[in-house]
Formats: sequence, C-alpha cells, structure tokens
Amino acid sequence: MRLSTKSRFALTAMIDVALREKSGPVPLSDIAARQQISLSYLEQMFSKLRQHGLVESTRGPGGGYALGHRADSITVADIIGAVEGGEDRRTLDASRQGKVVAQDATKDLTQDLWDALNSRMLDYMQSITLRSLVLQQLAKGVGVEERKVANRGVFKKPRTEPLQAAAPNSVFALGQSLLARG
Repeated sequence: MRLSTKSRFALTAMIDVALREKSGPVPLSDIAARQQISLSYLEQMFSKLRQHGLVESTRGPGGGYALGHRADSITVADIIGAVEGGEDRRTLDASRQGKVVAQDATKDLTQDLWDALNSRMLDYMQSITLRSLVLQQLAKGVGVEERKVANRGVFKKPRTEPLQAAAPNSVFALGQSLLARG
C-alpha cells in the first residue's frame, strides 16, 4: 500500500466531510478553502472515492458530498486504497515490464521484510476508522461551524398591508395628478 500526499489529502478531506455529516452535503469548494487543497485535485479524489462507494454526491444548490457509509465502517485503508489504486509493488513491476517478475533471490533479499511490513501497515490502517479520527479532532477542540443553507428559489412571504404610492407610477398618472391640482 502506498502512502503519499494524495492519501493524506484524501484522509483530511474525508475527516472534513465526516465532521460536517449532520449539516448535509459538503461542497468541495468549502473543503478546498478550509483545507487549502486545490479544487480540481479534490474533484479527482472524490471521483475515485465515489466510485468506491465511500461518498455520495448531491447535485444542485445545497449539493456536495456526504459519506457513503457510516463513519465507523470506513477505515483509513479503505480511503487510501480508493485513491491510490491498491496495487502492490510486484503487480506494478510486472505490468511495467510486460512480463511476470521472476522471483530472483538476489533481487529480492529483503522482499519478505517489505511484505511483512506492508501486511502490518495494512492491518493497522484497517483498525483505524473514520469515526475515531473525527473523535480525535473533536477532542483536540476542532470547531465545526454550521453552514448557512442558502434559501435559493424561496422568497419571503409578501406583506399583507397594501402599499401606498407616494408618487405617481407613470407619466399618464403624473399628467392626471397635475390636471387635478390645477
């Protein structure tokens, strides 16, 4: 399993979404502004996260991304696997060379060590849930501001009292009022 900046950003963005899950879908532009991550980079990552079912998208006004599963059922390994692709080193080496990688003892003296390390790292990342990361952030005092939902397309109730015109509303009415005065 690869650990990269992409993995770190994906974890950060997923924690951000999970912190605000009760407020409804979270727009990527809000995550980009809060976490200082490029919007186009987030769009690419969330496309992969959505393909793996980790997030769901909502279009339109008030839209954004929400968790695809409960936060306690999403693990760090799930998130990293979704954005990194989940291929191991031998598979990548074989595909680059276009042939099966020979298990040459002189080339892979430490392969067992790396395989064991990778296995332990994967086990550890599978033991950490998104919920536990959210709880850690809340314990540190990370504040979650409530998002103001825009009432797009919804207008205020009209006033019931009639409006009194202080001035004529047309040239013809102006002429009539001058004749009446005159």
